[in-house]
Amino acid sequence: MSTTALTGIGVLVTNDPTVGEGRLGIRRDAAVVFEDGVVAWVGNSADAPAADIAHDLDGRAVLPGFVESHSHLVFAGDRAEEFAARMSGQKYAAGGIRTTIEATRAATDEQLAANVRRLLDESVRTGSTTVECKSGYGQTVEHELRSVQVAGRFTEEVTLLAAHVPPPEYAGRADDYVAMVVGEMIPKCAPHATWIDVFCEEGAFDRDQSHAVLTAGMAHGLVPRVHGNQLRQGPGVQLAVELGAASVDHVTHVNADDIEALAHSDTVATLLPGADFSTRSRYPDARALLDAGVTVALGADCNPGTSYTTSLPFCIAIAVRDLRMTPDEAVWAATAGGAKALRRSDIGVLSPGARADAIALDAPSYLHLAYRPGVPLISRVWRGGALVHTN
Repeated sequence: MSTTALTGIGVLVTNDPTVGEGRLGIRRDAAVVFEDGVVAWVGNSADAPAADIAHDLDGRAVLPGFVESHSHLVFAGDRAEEFAARMSGQKYAAGGIRTTIEATRAATDEQLAANVRRLLDESVRTGSTTVECKSGYGQTVEHELRSVQVAGRFTEEVTLLAAHVPPPEYAGRADDYVAMVVGEMIPKCAPHATWIDVFCEEGAFDRDQSHAVLTAGMAHGLVPRVHGNQLRQGPGVQLAVELGAASVDHVTHVNADDIEALAHSDTVATLLPGADFSTRSRYPDARALLDAGVTVALGADCNPGTSYTTSLPFCIAIAVRDLRMTPDEAVWAATAGGAKALRRSDIGVLSPGARADAIALDAPSYLHLAYRPGVPLISRVWRGGALVHTN
């Protein structure tokens, strides 16, 4: 058995109120011991048992690794010119995805895998130790199948986003595309995925089309997620709750009925402020969601069109400043909240039995993630007990 001890921790976030103070389970002058990839012990630094490897963190803060529950990493090309046009006043619309579909179809499997690897390396350097990855830029049976297969090389959290937008060859024939997704694409791709997702939005898929895609995925053992209510108030939230989706993501335009439905469900509202930042769109009303008792997660939503960032620290800073979340709420949402959006209890926490995923900051407190926006504070990253990044 191999053991690793992290000692001299100034502030430790465990996200376990039975281990420390408050919702974040805070301990001070703390230590954590990893054994064979899981957390074996948490306590005072002076009481830490001997270990094979010891890291004295000299007062640094330690948190669970960030859990990125929403990303689109299997793609080729970029949309920098589209971004520049949008910054000059062009309005964002869902159809821009088609540019990435063309580039992704033209790329080889190894080119796609290299891009996923590059972006995951970025994610680790900014503290993400679990990353969900969606398909959605292939939009044929062949290309969606290879997309989920490529994603599966890197993560167990693979999402089939078969219904991202109707591809160019199905322009004006969304119903025909949905019929193909339900009848051909999902049966072929489902063995390589865990989740089924749909963009339920004007310009993408309406409620009935989205329902057909999600229920077909569920019939093949996939668990539903929904892109909903990003561009305007719509049926996405209610559909997600109705089908027991693990999460509904974006949640920018919601009404009182949507908030009430979420508050009385197990569906997580995943907020993606990087997308709102990059499209100059309004931010979701996180305060209304939180105050109503909705479970909230934060995601970076890395994609080439609307949120080309892998940094959850950046999203935490936006969430605190512009979504009016407290630093405690934002940190919880990016760790334990993301884990709940993936229906995982072994990540997003640092308590005995959890997977040994942790990050140390070049700062004495987790508060610095919002207090010092844009500063590379991630000092060290452990995943499954192994040190995978040192700054």
